[in-house]
Amino acid sequence: MTKGDDTSSLEHEIEATRVRLAGTIDQLIYRASPKTIAGRQVATTKAHFVDVETGQPRTDNILKVVGSVVGVVVVIVVLRKVVR
Repeated sequence: MTKGDDTSSLEHEIEATRVRLAGTIDQLIYRASPKTIAGRQVATTKAHFVDVETGQPRTDNILKVVGSVVGVVVVIVVLRKVVR
């Protein structure tokens, strides 16, 4: 192997590494963008309340949330009446 071959091989390796790093940076920028993060959170929340495969609502999860909200409202009303 000559010195020229080593240099050429090293240049190709450096360029390939540069291209991989650029791709990785682009992926990180995409994943960290607020729009992408918000989209993931919306999808996660929808998947919690709607079955992704069938599209049917998950009534058990919906009822848990509704029950919690009603419980909090009842506690607030009771506390207000006790304080007055």
